[in-house]
Amino acid sequence: MCIRDSPENALVDPEDADEEVLRGVSFSAEPGDTVALVGPTGAGKSTLLKLLLRLYDVTDGAIRVDGHDVRDVTVESLRSSVGYVAQDTTLFDGTIAENIRYGRFTRIDEAGGDGLDEDAIRERVVKAAKAAEAHEFIDSLPNGYETRIGERGVKLSGGQRQRLAIARVVLQDPAILILDEATSAVDTETEMLIQRSLDRLAADRTTFVIAHRLSTVTDADTALVLEDGEVVERGTHDELLAADGLYAKLWGVQAGEIDELPEEFVERARERHVDRAVERATAESEVDSETID
Repeated sequence: MCIRDSPENALVDPEDADEEVLRGVSFSAEPGDTVALVGPTGAGKSTLLKLLLRLYDVTDGAIRVDGHDVRDVTVESLRSSVGYVAQDTTLFDGTIAENIRYGRFTRIDEAGGDGLDEDAIRERVVKAAKAAEAHEFIDSLPNGYETRIGERGVKLSGGQRQRLAIARVVLQDPAILILDEATSAVDTETEMLIQRSLDRLAADRTTFVIAHRLSTVTDADTALVLEDGEVVERGTHDELLAADGLYAKLWGVQAGEIDELPEEFVERARERHVDRAVERATAESEVDSETID
């Protein structure tokens, strides 16, 4: 996929038509590539991926998947090609098997859905659970895959819920994978299991990873560093450390090498906010003048 057709790619805030929340974002990613989106809170990481899912549309430029502008395909078709694993997993009060197969085999017609009977579907569900490092804990439960998990999966641990979400995406078999803080709410041992399953899942797919913990994206093919709605740095982990910019400073803070971001980065963000506020005020003044005229 690519977001590169215009240097002016932008999204205007739906709540404020004068406020651009993303500006000049341009990049491309091939099948098998992993792109990390990093930066301070509010930098625009999640917004960028919402554009891919068409929760919003760009107001300038385009997002293309396999050469097709996402605005020219149906939302259903687009989202069926995207797998999403978030920090907060959406599960329902059903069995483990029902939760895993949700979205792919939600309803089974007389032909068995996708031409598969229930035994074949169960086989795929189990295979997906194994790929997600979930089969072992499921098999240890008294009712196995028929165990009811309660509303939002309350009867399971956070790590178990995450592994069910990953199994669901394995079964979906999407071309594009989005990992949104997928391992941020689990312990270290569980994180290792989940990360191993995510590495397998990401193979041969275009993968986007949002992570505040930079240690989880050091192997990404490319990291885009966003700050205040703009890509301010890009490169591999090693390249960005060598550049000694925002990424390197964020890494230093997380690694305990420095206590906080240097004042220059804080001041730079403050200046951009002031400049944008002045631009908005100027634009509003011009509109008011035209109205009076």
